[in-house]
Amino acid sequence: MAVPTEYYLVLSAAVFCIGLFGILTRRNALMFLMSVELMLNAANINLVAFSFMHGNLTGQVFSLFTMALAAAEVAVGIGIILVLYRNFEDVDVTKATTLRW
Repeated sequence: MAVPTEYYLVLSAAVFCIGLFGILTRRNALMFLMSVELMLNAANINLVAFSFMHGNLTGQVFSLFTMALAAAEVAVGIGIILVLYRNFEDVDVTKATTLRW
């Protein structure tokens, strides 16, 4: 017996809300990136659940594209975090308002 689609949707909503809470409350850039990853994974859960429910592979293909997007986002984000740490010796995103050439 398969797990109902509603369970996946509830799981996805919970993971998305945790990621959104992390983005809105954290100042650390690493925690900010991890929260964005949680939100992207919640979208992937939705895509795969609906793909399985409708019996086609379109959602799974879009999920692979989302994973590629997440990998690129992490690469750029780590670069930004390294610049933050070099200039301010901290990864607090509120100090980045004075970042200039």
